[in-house]
Amino acid sequence: MEELTDAIDRAAPEHFTQPLPKSAQAQMRALVKAAKGDKKAVAAALGVDPNTVRRYLKGERKHPRAALREALIRELQKVWQPGIRRQARKKAATTGGITVEVWAYFGYTAPVGTTDEPRLRHLTVHLPPEYADRLFTAQDQGASDQQMRDIMAEGFQEVYFKDGGRAQGLEVEFTGIQAIDVQY
Repeated sequence: MEELTDAIDRAAPEHFTQPLPKSAQAQMRALVKAAKGDKKAVAAALGVDPNTVRRYLKGERKHPRAALREALIRELQKVWQPGIRRQARKKAATTGGITVEVWAYFGYTAPVGTTDEPRLRHLTVHLPPEYADRLFTAQDQGASDQQMRDIMAEGFQEVYFKDGGRAQGLEVEFTGIQAIDVQY
């Protein structure tokens, strides 16, 4: 599961200036438009047959089951208002930074060779714009979740654990995410 990518995508809707389309037909139309007319790609993303996409586009089906309704909203939030999303990400990457709330296992290695076994911590940390920029760039380039975790671990290490200069040589390990939420 792509936990960090999903968390970043979940943060975008708070910046939207217009609500998502209400009807299933309008939602399907917006997804097909975002996919440049590729109905098979939309069907694959939603986990349905391409004929189901066609039926909703024609208005033959109007009331999706719960799983499809959730998939429609989830996928639509990923592509809705791309310009607004770009503006919000640019602002976070240049001036605002991101705030990450996470329940995860953190362990560290100190320079004298001692280790602390990873333990569950609940942290809310504001990462500066340079880490937001690195995370967004990595996501846009299709980086793996592990590569994004490494960037975020480095941010937690510098901002929270080293606190701007303390504990030189400390290396933080970030594993076992229980829950994560990102705001930008």
